[in-house]
Amino acid sequence: MAKAYCIVNIVKIYDAEKFNEYVVGHTPTIEQYGGRFLVKGDRGEVLEGVWPANLMVVHEFPSVERFRAWYHSEEYRPWKALRQSCADVNVILTKG
Repeated sequence: MAKAYCIVNIVKIYDAEKFNEYVVGHTPTIEQYGGRFLVKGDRGEVLEGVWPANLMVVHEFPSVERFRAWYHSEEYRPWKALRQSCADVNVILTKG
């Protein structure tokens, strides 16, 4: 079973206090579903092409199914709503 990777591009944070609450609060829900952070809040170094200099987060999950279970879970739902209220992000899911 292939691992799943969730790549989050944090485009803009409108309320840093709420966003920090989200960061702290949602972390246990990721761990509950077997996920972990591989990259947390880095801007990276562009070596080729064009890439926005936004903050980036990369999560690893045991499988796409475990990621989807977390992303749509009751445990994560209030944290996702909080994040959506205070920041613009792009989220992609890929298999490893």
